[in-house]
Parts: sequence; C-alpha cells; structure tokens
Amino acid sequence: MSSSGKDHLGASSSEPLPVIIVGNGPSGICLSYLLSGYTPYVKPDAVHPHPLLQRKLTEAPGVSILDQDLDYLSEGLEGRSQSPMALLFDALLRPDTDFGGNMKSVLTWKHQEEHAIPHVVLGRNLPGGAWHSIEGSMVTLSQGQWMGLPDLEVKDWMQKKRRGLRNSRATAGDIAHYYRDYVVKKGLGHNFVSGAVVTAVEWGTPNPNSCGAQDSSPLFQVSGFLSRDQGRQPFSLWARNVVLATGTFDSPARLGIPGEALPFIHHELSALEAATRVGALTPASDPVLIIGAGLSAADAVLYARHYNIPVIHAFRRAVDDPGLVFNQLPKMLYPEYHKVHQMMREQSILSPSPYEGYRSLPGHRLLCFKEDCQAVFQDLKGVEKVFEVSLVLVLIGSHPDLSFLPGAGADFAVDPDQPLSTKRNPIDVDPFTYQSTRQEGLYAMGPLAGDNFVRFVQGGALAVASSLLRKETRKPP
Repeated sequence: MSSSGKDHLGASSSEPLPVIIVGNGPSGICLSYLLSGYTPYVKPDAVHPHPLLQRKLTEAPGVSILDQDLDYLSEGLEGRSQSPMALLFDALLRPDTDFGGNMKSVLTWKHQEEHAIPHVVLGRNLPGGAWHSIEGSMVTLSQGQWMGLPDLEVKDWMQKKRRGLRNSRATAGDIAHYYRDYVVKKGLGHNFVSGAVVTAVEWGTPNPNSCGAQDSSPLFQVSGFLSRDQGRQPFSLWARNVVLATGTFDSPARLGIPGEALPFIHHELSALEAATRVGALTPASDPVLIIGAGLSAADAVLYARHYNIPVIHAFRRAVDDPGLVFNQLPKMLYPEYHKVHQMMREQSILSPSPYEGYRSLPGHRLLCFKEDCQAVFQDLKGVEKVFEVSLVLVLIGSHPDLSFLPGAGADFAVDPDQPLSTKRNPIDVDPFTYQSTRQEGLYAMGPLAGDNFVRFVQGGALAVASSLLRKETRKPP
C-alpha cells in the first residue's frame, strides 16, 4: 500500500473524500485514470467514420469529452451493447473495430491536474481485481485489443513485453499483468489500496458540522479491514460519493443440494489447478466431475484434458440450445471452445468413447453428493446413476457480493423483488451518469450495471467521471 493510501485510511475523522471506489478491476482502474486529471479531447485532425458522431464532435472543438453533453453525443449509436455510454466511449476509442478495421482512437489525452478529483480505490486483490484469480494460461474470450484501457493499447504493451496474441486473444495472465502495469505507468498507484475488504457502506444526511460536511447531500461511511500478515487492520472512511465496481466473481453460484458442503466439492477452477499442482490428481485418479455448460466449465475441461485427467462433464441444458454460449461464438475465433462443444455433443456416458478420458452427461440433474466421493444423478428418463469421482467443480456462474450494503443491495436492482443479477437484474442506474436511481451519491459500474465486457465497462467510467466533475464544479467553496 502506498503512503497516500495509508494517509487515506488513517483519515477517519478528517474531511470526507470526494470519492471512494469499491473494486479495483478494469472498471475501477479506468475511473481512477479519469479522476486523476487525464482528460480526453478529440484530436484536431481526427475524422470519425460515423458521420453523425463526426458532425457532433466538430460542434465543440477544444472542449473535453467529459464536459460535453454525453446524452447528445451518444444518440444514434448502435452496437453490441445496450448502454449508450458504452457505445459512445467504445466508438471514440475503437472507431471501426466492429467492421474489422483498426483505426486509431480519435481521442488525445491531456493530464490536467486541476481537473483531478481526490479518490481512493479499495480492492481485495492487486490492481486488476479478479483477473489475478484466473489461471494464467487461460485465453480471454474477448479479443486482446478489446481488453485495453485508455491510452495504452494491449498490443503495444505486449510488444514491449515481447509477448504475442493467440488468434487475436490474450492470456488471462498477460491481461492481469497489463492492468497492474497500467496503474504503475499512469501514476495511479497512490490511489490504490490492495488487500482492503469492505464490510459496510452506510449513509445518511449529516449534521452541518459533522465531518466537514457543508450541504445536505448524503455522506457515506465505508468500513472494513486491511488483510495483512500481522492480521486484520480495521478502517473507516467518509466520502461524499461511493462507486461500486466490484464485478461479479465474489460469490460463486451454488446448486443448493445435499452434500454440497463436503470437502471434495469446489466452486472455483483454482481448486483443480491446486490439486493438479500438488499431484492429488493424476491420469490414474477417479474422474473430476465438472458441472456447468458455460465458458468456466469449458476452461476446466480444457485444463483437465491438458493434464490427461479423466473428466465427467454434466450439464442440464441441451447441447443445441441456442442460448448456450458455444452456439454464439464464431468457430474461427474460438476453436478450443468449439472443440469442447463438439465433445459435449458427441460423447455420452452410454456410448463408446471417441474422446478417451471424457464423458458427458447432457440433460442430467444432480441430486446429491455422498461422503465417499460419490455423485448421484437423475437422467432424462428419471433413472438414478451414481458416479465415483475424485473432485467436483460446480461452475454454474457467480453472483456479486454486496453484503456490505443494506439488504445486500437488493433494493437497488431494476426489480427489487427479484435477486440481483448482473445479466438479468442489475443495479438500476441513470444511463448517462451511472448514479443509482434510488440513492444520491451512490454509483454502480461494470457488471453491476449490466456492462459485462471490459470493452464496454469503460463507458460507465466516462459517465461516472463526467457526473462527479460536474458535482465538484457546483460544490460551494
């Protein structure tokens, strides 16, 4: 932790910070960059290939994007996201990427310290967040160039590191290193506090003289602890605004069946990596049971196959279900995932084995686990089957952990009566500021606001930064 980070955490009773960001993944890093005085302007000679956007960009020459009407600029843009801010920032950073082009960004960046807003970024891991928890050799779903943050292209960074993209994609290890390096290269490190676990975020309208408050806006208290070798160090910070950027990997989804708490049941790919590393799993072991039909499950299958560990792969959905992610990925770009899909389709536990060491259980429902490393299933005909396994990976998705918010954040979802879900029921935010529609001063970005790809989380950072800059401008002296 930097000395500035220590100063922030020791300032429990001082003037509240303008902004606290909870989460230090790509969303938090991008927002920190924008709040550190790095200001985007349109290059004077730039011509954007989108005619309507180009005309709008010429209407305010010399005015930073952060100071322009983002609603107006984003109007009429279309693409692979439902967020107008995501489409706008992506169009400015990667003007023609969806058409196979590689046109440079139309933005230029100026470091203007007078525009910086003091802030602190709290994260459990190193800068890069959950990317440091992913097995390093795994290849990203998105193209490598889409994983980059403003003003430092991934391909340029990788060339300097003498690394290369695989079929236009990068490894998770390279991307985790890139995000950590980005914080250093852009001089953002003094804003970041790693090993910080937030346990409570509370707010209310302060008394006129409490904590230096000068208006009736809500004041937030962010409490938690620093995880250190010598134990837990509690902290408590005050802020005028809190930005939630925690992503969705904190709380793995569970089956909710008997025996799921047994020690051989795991919910993270890292358990397979660890068992393989120490020799607890070998080609002679009983099969690893992998449950799920998404990319995490596919990654686990690929990892186990690489080490010749036998696999039973169980999933509820039909292989030809159009909602299955494999049916949405281009085969040329994702050959390894389509290989897993082919295995799922062609291999059944009841048929001869075209893939040695792999069996699939399509349409099977898991009933329970037994203490002697057994898994009990029910097939489509209602017949029960028991399998001996060595280790189980339940990889059926994950949920954001907002237990530090009142009601675990459920009241802030689009539908407060349904569970919070990054894909189906995200936090309800204003589409042009990303401020919660239900609580002033509380912002959400990234997957929490429905932006589930790094390429598109950056638009949320643009929206939040613009909103916070306007607030700071209006704030009385």
